Amino acid sequence: MSSKIPVVMIFDVGKTNKKLLLFDEQYKIVYEESTQLKETEEEDGFPCEDVFALTDWVKNSFSRLQNDERFEIKAVNFSAYGASFVYLDERLNVIPPLYNYLKSFSSSLQKKFYHDYGGESNFSKITASPVLGNLNSGMQLYRLKYERPEKFMQIKYALHLPQYLSFVLCSSVHSEITGIGCHTNLWDFHRNAYHEWVKKEGLAEKFPPLLSGKAIAGYAGTIPVGSGLHDSSAALIPYLISFTEPFVLLSTGTWCISLNPFNHTLLTDDELHQDCLCYLSYEGKPVKASRLFAGHEHERQVKWLAEHFKKPVDYYTSVALDTALLKKQKPGEIPFKNTGDRFSISVFEERKLSGFKNYEEAYHQLVTDIVSLQVRSTRLVLKGAAVKRIFVDGGFSRNQIYMHLLAKSFSEMDVYAASVPQASALGAALVFHQHWNPHPLPQRIVDSSAVFL
Repeated sequence: MSSKIPVVMIFDVGKTNKKLLLFDEQYKIVYEESTQLKETEEEDGFPCEDVFALTDWVKNSFSRLQNDERFEIKAVNFSAYGASFVYLDERLNVIPPLYNYLKSFSSSLQKKFYHDYGGESNFSKITASPVLGNLNSGMQLYRLKYERPEKFMQIKYALHLPQYLSFVLCSSVHSEITGIGCHTNLWDFHRNAYHEWVKKEGLAEKFPPLLSGKAIAGYAGTIPVGSGLHDSSAALIPYLISFTEPFVLLSTGTWCISLNPFNHTLLTDDELHQDCLCYLSYEGKPVKASRLFAGHEHERQVKWLAEHFKKPVDYYTSVALDTALLKKQKPGEIPFKNTGDRFSISVFEERKLSGFKNYEEAYHQLVTDIVSLQVRSTRLVLKGAAVKRIFVDGGFSRNQIYMHLLAKSFSEMDVYAASVPQASALGAALVFHQHWNPHPLPQRIVDSSAVFL
């Protein structure tokens, strides 16, 4: 009898960290590794993912773990960042590079696009995509057509990154709805189909058929391989499996994203201008979301605090909740400052640090200012759905001050600090359950604790 542990292998590819995880049949992590790959440059000298280094890492990692005597790989799936295409030619060879979505987009070409297809406001509402340049991945193909037509003509297939990773191991070409439906400018949320411009501009023929996120894309030998998922949509899956009553997931990190899978109302102009968008779940259902650059803002300001008060940069981790200090905090005359690039920053940087007695007092004010922004952002996705629970995961879920203030601001709801280790990878594993795991899904996937005031 084999002593090997049956596992599902998940490649979880972020822009910075590339992770490889093995989950056992109870979805416990039994193996985990992380690496960073050196970037390369595209033709204009802009840094980008080295698609060949990434491909080699996937192939070599799969081969190595396949030969590991501790594990029996029963299935493979992928979660990866969105807004990134890998292009294949007629022979299914990669056409480099894998362009970086952070590269600026031609203002004249952008103006032409929205002029031709109904204007920014109307088009953005139909596709649930704020105007984000190359972050709207469909615009990357549009740019190639007009700026590098010879390369555009070479493209047989355009695969979003998760689907390319699947292709690496099973040689199957397919599209998948979570990749197509995340602020790409490609999907018409009113018609539940590709937007008309996709066909008119000759893009439709470059997208292979859609495959369900729950389906087998192909096989690596005898091992079933999944279709791959957009990481933000994958991170929602453990919650959708665990809870049936309406909830909002506030996923905190560099970006703090409020996801409401129970809000199917169409985006308004006001919501779009406040950085709301829609994702599509692995089941093809709209998920209304709002974004805030709050983790980035926190990181910026704690560096300022550390410098001023002569403390280590991570000193904030030792600051305990002090409700007496919170009573001294000032709400600020303006709730947020718009920098003009859709990233909102708190009013905190306009405060004078000399007005605070110590680091602790200043830090309580900083978190107060950030939470006031977050409340405003999260409320944008609460309309139109009777939500009674908010789950907070990621870095801020471990911040006592943040969680206390959030719970106080949403006193009409239950606010939970949730813990799902490697949520994106776990989501990619769970969605493939039926193809590898003979046991029922575990009843308790999400660990959560209520915040009591």
